[in-house]
Amino acid sequence: MTQFERRAPVGRLAAIHCLRSSRLQRCYWTRTALATVVPRLLLLVALGMPLPAAIATRPGIAQDNPDDQEQVIEDAVRRIAPSVVRIEALGGLEKVGQVLVGQGPTTGLIVSSDGYIISSAFNFAQQPSSILVTLPSGQRTVAKLVAQDLARMLVLLKVDTEEPLLFPNAVPRDAMRVGQTAIAVGRTFDAAQNNVSVGIISALNRIWGKAIQTDAKISPTNYGGPLIDLQGSVLGVLVPLSNQSQSEVAGAELYDSGIGFAVPLSDIYRNIARLKTGKNLQPGLLGVSLKGTELFSAGVVIGACPAKSPSAKAGLKIGDRIVEVDGQPVNWQAQLKHAIGPHYAGDSVKVVVERDGQRLEVEVVLTDAVEPYEHSFIGVLPGRDRDGVGVPIRFVYPASGAGQAGLVQGDRIESLQGTATTSSAQIREVLAGFDPGAKISLGVRRGGEMRIVEVTLGQLPGDVPVQLPTARSALPDVADRPPSGVVPIRIPEDDHECIALVPATVHPQGQYGVVVWLHPPGGFDDKQIAERWQTHCEQADLIVLAPKSADANRWLPTELPFVRKALDQLMRSYPIDAARIVVHGYQGGGALGYLFAFEHRDLLRGIAAVEAPVPLRAAPPDNDPLLRLAVWTAYSAKSKLAGPIKQGADRLQASKFPVTTIPLPEPRYLDDQELAGLVRWIDTLDRF
Repeated sequence: MTQFERRAPVGRLAAIHCLRSSRLQRCYWTRTALATVVPRLLLLVALGMPLPAAIATRPGIAQDNPDDQEQVIEDAVRRIAPSVVRIEALGGLEKVGQVLVGQGPTTGLIVSSDGYIISSAFNFAQQPSSILVTLPSGQRTVAKLVAQDLARMLVLLKVDTEEPLLFPNAVPRDAMRVGQTAIAVGRTFDAAQNNVSVGIISALNRIWGKAIQTDAKISPTNYGGPLIDLQGSVLGVLVPLSNQSQSEVAGAELYDSGIGFAVPLSDIYRNIARLKTGKNLQPGLLGVSLKGTELFSAGVVIGACPAKSPSAKAGLKIGDRIVEVDGQPVNWQAQLKHAIGPHYAGDSVKVVVERDGQRLEVEVVLTDAVEPYEHSFIGVLPGRDRDGVGVPIRFVYPASGAGQAGLVQGDRIESLQGTATTSSAQIREVLAGFDPGAKISLGVRRGGEMRIVEVTLGQLPGDVPVQLPTARSALPDVADRPPSGVVPIRIPEDDHECIALVPATVHPQGQYGVVVWLHPPGGFDDKQIAERWQTHCEQADLIVLAPKSADANRWLPTELPFVRKALDQLMRSYPIDAARIVVHGYQGGGALGYLFAFEHRDLLRGIAAVEAPVPLRAAPPDNDPLLRLAVWTAYSAKSKLAGPIKQGADRLQASKFPVTTIPLPEPRYLDDQELAGLVRWIDTLDRF
């Protein structure tokens, strides 16, 4: 038993880890907080009496005295206690996506004397039917949800009471510093007592400038509560957040991990008047797509700027290099995310770009949503030979603009809009600046004759050709080839098993698509994969990457980082065609495949799901002009999940993703003919 544990009387501070002497050292107290202090303080508040001098001010202390450290923490928590409320969200869902949200009490922070309370959106993800708040006096009263901040994942509640309410001071952003003590406060276990955890501020300006980070223990016991300093002033409101996704439960997987986030209260106060109007605050979008996906690569160049986006309306164009936003220099994409991240839809930002050697400044009004982007389509499936000038045509879709313009197999596209073409990827990138219905000019060579052809762009089709010509010529014999067959994929820091089925014909000069196979409950064996896929891999230049879940009967979302690492390792070992990387799964594996593809748009170009719906809480991402994503779904009308599967496919089509739907006679996996159809679909993903 530590000295603190021996000295702590029953009913004092709960769940504290604190600074002892001059070292960071954690010690845990096992009782709930301030049972003897808070009731007395609340009585004084209710009577309108001033706080005792020992509470209102605290002189400097000797930092190497554990007793003084304990007292400082108690004093800070005592000061904030009258502003911390207990919330009960009753009814609604028990599970949001893969996250259990439960029905237990949560925490909120009073932010105005007229009954407004801020809390974490996580606490209301279950869409409760009623909300009860226990005020500092112990009174329980009904609250209504006024509005949500969907950028910072906060909610604003309102209670009607005649009880005097105290709201806290906010620590200014410029007064916060890395390393200072931070105390996380909740009111969960007992309405009359606080639960407390102590740590430090470990980083500022996290989650693209919207939050500070702390190593204090953060969990549903204090989500929505304050993170305070040693004077009892509020640094921020505790919320689970994530850089990778935007939802009420994003970041909840970091529960008690030593990585927690708080939205600065100074930011909340600055925007609370907007929430009080009852209108939700949405993240602000610039409305452009950038060339490249590396957050820290030099140069932030606009690769696509849809005509109806706010940026296009402000005068930004494809090829502009963004160098400054609101006076902040922008040298890489991460800096642009930090500059835009704190803003809401409706905010105006000043954007400076370089164009043709000149600096131009425009004012862009950020939006909450850009009209769904729809990819344009010439109607060509390119060959994959790298010899010669331009891009060879492998197949022409008969009803497309290319078909109507008379293009045929064997023609070679050597220019687009007067610019020489060097690759299929370059053509797809240029097309991102055009909408379906636009007309473009192509320089096409047939034999020795060069001609200019005008093509009307169409939409990416959902149908798949019944037969396809060979994609490439024979490759030269080489002695040194990458490993083939069933190849183990090992990640040193991870115990998961994973194999890759690599065709015996693998060649260092080839281009290989990837099928990331996420197995259904029950797992799979290596022989089974080889039997079903070997011939397809050899004929269509494919590699099957087959990771195994830790529990053969189910996948967990927390296993997706391993899948990404395995894919990254495969791409380092083999020549991969970036246009044909697909995640494929059956049942639970298919549902997880949607999450994987939505989260890793930088790599995935296709989702192929069998008897699997889009998870309800997995909002489809925007259809990015530069990051194509196609969907192939197969299911039976007799399936219990037929309704949700169709609804998910309809949602994706409404977002302008190309969706191919294959009916199955019974709820099952694919037979040989259906699998061959899936392989042909994968083989067409490099179309343009």
